[in-house]
Amino acid sequence: MSRLFGSVRARATLGATLVVVVALVVTGAAVLQALRSNLTAEAGTQAERRAQSIASELAERTPYEELSGMDGEAGPVQVVDEDGNLVKAAEGLQRISGTVTDEVKPRPSSSPSASPSPSVSVREDDEDDDDGDDDDEDEDDDPAGAGATQDADAAAPTLAPGEFSRRTVFGNGAATIGGETADYRFAAVDVRTHERGLLTVYAGSPLAAEHSAVRTALTVMLIGFPLLAALVAGMTWVLTGRALRPVAAIREEMAAITASEDLTRRVPEPATHDEIARLARTTNETLAALETSVERQRSFVADASHELRSPIASLRTQLEVAAAHPELLDLDGAVQDTVRLQHLAADLLLLARLDAGERPVEGRVDLAALAREEAAGRTGVTVDAETAEVAGSRGQLGRVLGNLLDNGRRHAREKVSVTVRREGDWAVLGVADDGDGVPEADRERIFQRFVRLDDARSRDDGGAGLGLAIARDVAARHGGTLTAGAAPTGGALFELRLPLARREPVVPLA
Repeated sequence: MSRLFGSVRARATLGATLVVVVALVVTGAAVLQALRSNLTAEAGTQAERRAQSIASELAERTPYEELSGMDGEAGPVQVVDEDGNLVKAAEGLQRISGTVTDEVKPRPSSSPSASPSPSVSVREDDEDDDDGDDDDEDEDDDPAGAGATQDADAAAPTLAPGEFSRRTVFGNGAATIGGETADYRFAAVDVRTHERGLLTVYAGSPLAAEHSAVRTALTVMLIGFPLLAALVAGMTWVLTGRALRPVAAIREEMAAITASEDLTRRVPEPATHDEIARLARTTNETLAALETSVERQRSFVADASHELRSPIASLRTQLEVAAAHPELLDLDGAVQDTVRLQHLAADLLLLARLDAGERPVEGRVDLAALAREEAAGRTGVTVDAETAEVAGSRGQLGRVLGNLLDNGRRHAREKVSVTVRREGDWAVLGVADDGDGVPEADRERIFQRFVRLDDARSRDDGGAGLGLAIARDVAARHGGTLTAGAAPTGGALFELRLPLARREPVVPLA
């Protein structure tokens, strides 16, 4: 179960289904309540019209035996005097509840005393009473009329003989007519007659239509809502699965790439413009960058092994010859090979630290002073520099300048010039020589590791092809750039651009 709901597809389906179920339940309850209220109100209106019609006949002195609407088929009717005695009932009425009395057989009326109490809820015309605009809830009414024991004056306003009240009292109850029991909505209307005093007419309208409609609606909901929820769940499951199919393909391909370690493979990219397509493109870009990095690392290891093999082999040969023939020992050559091996190892170690993301030690370095320091003791090197402070590692920046000067002296005919200037927020250090320069097509390739354009030059005279690569990596770590171009004298020009150090805020003396 936990694996099932650990799936995005399952969670999306469950969430959508729950939202739909909650919406259906709330909507269904509201529909049932509105349907019940409307049908109950309609039944109350019919009962009210019937009660008012009988009250109107009583006000016109119509005898009990000639009253219309007393047919039991139209619903139960009671006429009650102010003592609560039943004086007239609908034909066939066998049992009744929900009115002021449960009597079904009329008995003689006594002298008038008080108005019969109304049932539960009151409805009046707007011109009579503002409080009669709304009906009370049906099921909350007191079916026996016990809640109707109110003040008589409030329940039955003073009526002149021949008038019936516009105030209608509503309530729910049940009645048995002709052996059939049903629920009814009762309406009670007071009428003052000329000879018989104050009477109250109770007329009932059946609630069978309301019960039938509510049952039908509830049955439809109980059948339809689960089917609709199942349909929503199925559609969500299918659509989510189709939407996540590219994600499954990406995952499978990534698993295959991981298992095979073949970084040349790529995940499939959907022909869409959504988040999944962007995820696939980003994944392929990451794989491409990883492939480039791995290939670069492999090439670096292979080239480093090749470069180390030569000085180690030369040093070993000299030591073996010296062991057999001490008089033939070339001590200077052995020292040179050892120094060369030491420099190569230092270059490789620095590159490894740079590849690992080592950040330069923060400090303030004056490029002008650094240029004069590195140029001291080198023949043919001139310096023209203005003060320009940058933030970074003095040792690494010195290594960059030293590599550029070594490269310039190696290719210059007579001189190498160093300049330092400020350009806006940047410090620019230039190293130019008067040699043959760098062909434009090779001005980016020379910054690759172990690349040497003068292949005919012996390794003893030149370096391993790491100096410029180290210089560019250090420049990038300091937030700058290193580019190659043409010098005004026709040789090569290398420009190092670094952001100027921010000036420290001046704190005023207290």
